[in-house]
Amino acid sequence: MIKLIASDLDGTLLQNNAPLPSPHALDLITQLLDRGVYFTTASGREHSNLTRLFAPIRDRIFYIAENGALTIVKDQVIARGEIPKDLALRILRELKKDPAVEILVSCERCCYIDSHTPSFIDHIINEMQNKTEIIDDLLHVPDTITKMAVYRPEHDPKLLKDYQDHLQSLFGHELKIVTSGSFWLDFIAPNANKGTALRALMQHLSIQPEECMAFGDQYNDIEMLRTAGVSYAMSNSAPGISYYSKYVTNSVEEVLEDLLLTMEYANARE
Repeated sequence: MIKLIASDLDGTLLQNNAPLPSPHALDLITQLLDRGVYFTTASGREHSNLTRLFAPIRDRIFYIAENGALTIVKDQVIARGEIPKDLALRILRELKKDPAVEILVSCERCCYIDSHTPSFIDHIINEMQNKTEIIDDLLHVPDTITKMAVYRPEHDPKLLKDYQDHLQSLFGHELKIVTSGSFWLDFIAPNANKGTALRALMQHLSIQPEECMAFGDQYNDIEMLRTAGVSYAMSNSAPGISYYSKYVTNSVEEVLEDLLLTMEYANARE
């Protein structure tokens, strides 16, 4: 029996660049919560952004944020990852060599940018609605860093892949660098990913892998898909992601509908 559901957002629960979960998705999640099934986000986004997206049920769900660097249960961090300061500074100095990219540094309290590009600032603050501070230089971020991300505005998968390969050659032996959508590369804390976060949450809730269902579509979802006993890759996932899942689906909502029907049928037979 499924007791915990973990879902990535962008490209998974949020399809076609949807800014918010659909009312139907929120209703399905609410019905599952009412039946005693836990739900957690599992996203590269920051915690405050996630609570805004799930405002109607924000206090009823859990949060895996910053690609697993923060696992939050009822406003308490139960698992945390961080990027060592020396490594973060070396990465930032390399990123700053390319004037075409924008950089975002995430910490537990907020995220930081030092951009002078109005469109990027508007995207982070007004579209993503991250809790954001603009500082003079990201080399002087005052807090412990949980995640870093770099944004390339050109919608060119080859350029993004080439840049990822370049950064991987420099830092890949120290941390994982993954695509997150069509424009972003994420630097994941060495001791954290969505899989380690999901395991921490499962342990906290005394839930076994076979009681956990997960959904994802990108390379930052691989560890989570491998951790859950029941896993779904989206049909439009990045190449190779379905290899790490048990099933493929076009829609998270369709799977949740089937799960509810199965639970109702089981209850009717009792």
